[in-house]
Amino acid sequence: MLLLALCLAIASPTPADAHDVPNKIVMQGFVHPEGDTLNVALRVPLIALLNTDMPKRGPGYLDLERIQDLRDAEAATVGSIRSFQGDTLLRPESIESQLSVPSDKSFSSYETALQHVQDPLPPSDTDIFWNQGFFDVHLEYPVGSASADFALEVQLPPELGSRTELALQFIDSDGDESMYRVTEGSGRVVLDPRWYQAAWTFVKTGFVHILGGLDHLLFLLCLVIPFRRVGPLLPIVTSFTVAHSITLIASMYDLVPQGPWFPPLVETLIAASIVYMAIENMFAANLKRRWVIAGAFGLVHGLGFSYGLQESFQFAGDHMLVSLASFNLGVEAGQVLVLLIAVPVLLALLSDRLLGRIGVVVLSVLVAHTTWHWTVDRARVLADVSWPPLDVELVSALARVLFAALVIGGGAWLVSKHRRRVPELRTSRWAVLKDSAGLADRTEGNGARRSAARH
Repeated sequence: MLLLALCLAIASPTPADAHDVPNKIVMQGFVHPEGDTLNVALRVPLIALLNTDMPKRGPGYLDLERIQDLRDAEAATVGSIRSFQGDTLLRPESIESQLSVPSDKSFSSYETALQHVQDPLPPSDTDIFWNQGFFDVHLEYPVGSASADFALEVQLPPELGSRTELALQFIDSDGDESMYRVTEGSGRVVLDPRWYQAAWTFVKTGFVHILGGLDHLLFLLCLVIPFRRVGPLLPIVTSFTVAHSITLIASMYDLVPQGPWFPPLVETLIAASIVYMAIENMFAANLKRRWVIAGAFGLVHGLGFSYGLQESFQFAGDHMLVSLASFNLGVEAGQVLVLLIAVPVLLALLSDRLLGRIGVVVLSVLVAHTTWHWTVDRARVLADVSWPPLDVELVSALARVLFAALVIGGGAWLVSKHRRRVPELRTSRWAVLKDSAGLADRTEGNGARRSAARH
């Protein structure tokens, strides 16, 4: 009896639970404004509609004969993928929907997708399993102009949100195309943004990125611990920002290695850079050279930033450099905020000279201990990576990185040398002036004495 009950339970169609949901669900979509209408065509895997009840037959096929309409699925789709004109939520004035077998290729283009959705439903004897086919829908939204600002936002049930992404193609009124991969975490995505919209998006991205990155926060803490003053630290933080901007630009133009071994190497170097800074704080913290070290490590951290930005740069539209500059502005704002909070706290805790020195050592030891374990763990991952053969492409990429590092390092050395020479020149000039003034005084005094002697 137990075996019979188990067999019946397996054969009976039941609502999907967490185990039925695959790790990755990919929806497809087209957005195209025409005249006073915004057309949105979407292909949604049926598994994403697990909360929508559809009649079934046999072992779990959709009962197309009993499906009178698809209003529940249409409502679920409209609620999950929301369209905006500016800040106004749009409501569809027309909805057409369709069910498709897994092998259907209609969504290979916008035109074939619209044509397919307008076709009648498949014959009633078509076998479409409840979690393997597609639900296709065409939505028409009334808009004021085809050149208006449009945006899309994905909002899904909790069991789907982290597993689902929308592969979206935006075709503007002139026929130009842009590709996006939108997730629930993307927020409201402006399609074909203007420069100021892209700038604001990336300022927020940079601000959130620095505040959410524990690696970078610990690096900033290592910068602050021994000095505890905002003024002298601002050039150091700016040096860090300029340096990681350089490697971000290099990554954007594919000037750094792209192999699977490179990200683990960068992550290992980032952890090792924090260990180094913590050890230096314990023994030889030097404010004069700290900005150079921060710049050198900023090059490495910039590569780490670039991996997090690969997905975000799709939302920059035609404004890549503006978006990159805005991201760096957001990072700088986040760093300044961290300094404004950390410096007063450290001053309050480490105000005593002796206790302050002990506190610097204790905090640095804690940071070094934590990040040393990170370094070891990441080095193990790096050791397991399959390294590519030393071919011409790899050597060329490494040579570009080395050349950039040498140029930046040489520039930093020249600036540092110039900064040291300026005070020395001022001192030497002042000494010459003092000597000249002293000589004039002595000459004048000797002349006065000789005149007095004659009289």
